[in-house]
Amino acid sequence: MAQQFSALSERLIHFIQQQHLFFVGTATADSKVNISPKGMDSLRVLNQNRLVWLNVTGSGNETAGHIQQHDRMTIMLCAFSGNPMILRIYGKARVIHTQDKEWGSLFSLFDPLPGARQIFDLDIELVQTSCGMSIPFFEYIGEREQLNNWAEKKGDEGISDYWLQKNVETIDGIPTHIIKNN
Repeated sequence: MAQQFSALSERLIHFIQQQHLFFVGTATADSKVNISPKGMDSLRVLNQNRLVWLNVTGSGNETAGHIQQHDRMTIMLCAFSGNPMILRIYGKARVIHTQDKEWGSLFSLFDPLPGARQIFDLDIELVQTSCGMSIPFFEYIGEREQLNNWAEKKGDEGISDYWLQKNVETIDGIPTHIIKNN
């Protein structure tokens, strides 16, 4: 049932573009494994072996800390409508902060989101599809607006203060470099 590929096919790229939700998994050699759900139209396929996703301010910053120590990342998407499928994308990622030279060109690929803090750039090493027949159907209703509203109300200075309080290190104490690089 599972199939493996060295790159994304046009069919899989189309599948990715149709999804409203994806999951990101990261860990260092000795940290807790982190799995984060992502939405907000924040994933872009650049080519068959590269994708980027925009990360907005949240209650933690595990992914940034992990990737700066150990560059492994897995992205998973599931079909919640239509034909069943689970898509896992394995690769090596790097974090791009707002002060990095690539930020402007990559950020322009997305609709601007308040509280944007990083872009993750994933070089794809392995793509795997599996059946997904146990995944239930869900109907997409729309995006939640609470995070955008919260970030807009905070403003840039309030977001920076929040980063200082909540985003400078992971739950395992790994530095995220969010203040230094943003």
